Amino acid sequence: MSAVGRSGDEADRAAAERPVRRLPVIVVGILVVFMTVLDISLVALAIPAINRTFGASNTEQQWLVSGYFLTLGTALMPAGRFGDACGRRNVFVAGTLLLVVASGVAGLAPSMGWLIIARLFQGLAAGMVIPQVYGMIQRLFAADERARPLGWYAAGVVSARIVGPPLGGVLLTVGGPEYGWRWIFLVNIPIGIVATVWGWRLMPTIGRTTRPDLDPVGVLLLITGLSLLWLMQGELWPPLLRWLLFLPVGLGVLVGFVLWEQRYARQGQPLFDPRLLRLRSFALGTFVATFYFAGYNAIFFVLSKYLQEGLGHDGLEAGLALTPLPLGVAVTSFFAATKAKWVGRPLVILGLVLGAIGLAGLVVGDVFLPEPDSPHAAALPLLLSGLGGGLVLTGVGAGLVIAPNQTLTLSEVPPSEGGSAGGMLQTGQRFGGGLGVAVAGSALFAGLGSTGNWVTAFRVSWSIIIGFLLVALVASLIDLYYLRRTR
Repeated sequence: MSAVGRSGDEADRAAAERPVRRLPVIVVGILVVFMTVLDISLVALAIPAINRTFGASNTEQQWLVSGYFLTLGTALMPAGRFGDACGRRNVFVAGTLLLVVASGVAGLAPSMGWLIIARLFQGLAAGMVIPQVYGMIQRLFAADERARPLGWYAAGVVSARIVGPPLGGVLLTVGGPEYGWRWIFLVNIPIGIVATVWGWRLMPTIGRTTRPDLDPVGVLLLITGLSLLWLMQGELWPPLLRWLLFLPVGLGVLVGFVLWEQRYARQGQPLFDPRLLRLRSFALGTFVATFYFAGYNAIFFVLSKYLQEGLGHDGLEAGLALTPLPLGVAVTSFFAATKAKWVGRPLVILGLVLGAIGLAGLVVGDVFLPEPDSPHAAALPLLLSGLGGGLVLTGVGAGLVIAPNQTLTLSEVPPSEGGSAGGMLQTGQRFGGGLGVAVAGSALFAGLGSTGNWVTAFRVSWSIIIGFLLVALVASLIDLYYLRRTR
């Protein structure tokens, strides 16, 4: 991530050194990123099958998804700094190898504990790889050339989101309840081995002329603070311990992280420059991204559980039902990325409004009906009002939010702080994704525990997801209000 702030001259020189290898280098990087994004939707879809194999607790099911986001989010900024220090090729190859090993352990896991540990290492591997791909784009392409490889990167991410649900459904159906979910992890191994060899042979080894400051204290404080907050989720710890120890200590450690970074900025190169929080567009934009991704990523977890365990659909049907969401993202994402600079924050606001309306469409078909005796009675109105159009509308809204909000959030950031700002924005997105799964998932399981009715539990959980989007909408409106006042 920290490579984002490199000068155009350095990138130009590097681009001239290895012009022939630029395309395959970026392709192999995007291939591994594709795998890490694909895992998110695949695993969310596979949780009911995993639950049948191991009899997983509610907390364990949440950790399969949110734990991945925890290690991914906490690794992003330190991994960007280590890429500067140790060479991007070295960190990329190490991360890809770790992804291969972790995928193998996950696919062969004999227990839920082993599977959760493997998922944590998968997230760590993804967090190691992603900053190196961004850094390679900065190094190999001049400033006026980067739009094309960044477009390829975005296309790879969107493609993974589109392919994930139907591919996961096919693997679950063909492999059956015992082996289908294992194939989801094992399919990473041959692809990862090819990417490792390809990356080692093709990626440049040129490093920085000066050794960057790793800021080890900042890294430790950031990881500790985020990890303590993550322990709040589920029923792993007694409520008293979570609320009286993990929450205040976790928040205190993160405050200490900010104070340390302020002090460290006077004598070294901090992991994150807290002065960026004084930029309204950056602070509010990061807030918007955190809460939006909390809602967006929770959709896959909650809806996959509801469709398969609540309404009785198989993995393939659930995967196909989820596909309209990423398809909607694909329709608008590339268009919106080019219009963000001209339209500004209203584009993001429109996307958030469309997303909230689309999500509401999934419950409007049955929310006013009498409580059905069987969850299957909700299937037809859900499919007609929600999946027939609601998820498409939500996806269209997502395309108007994700890339434009990133552009607007970083618009006032000085080039020298681009890496730090981009790393913090990505960390907020990943942390938000895990937070959403934890909170919405807890609401779903709590509703099931108190009522035993999937429809009621779904409504409560889905309302929380919509609430995340509404919080992001309020922050966007505040940003727009102050922007117009200062003009």
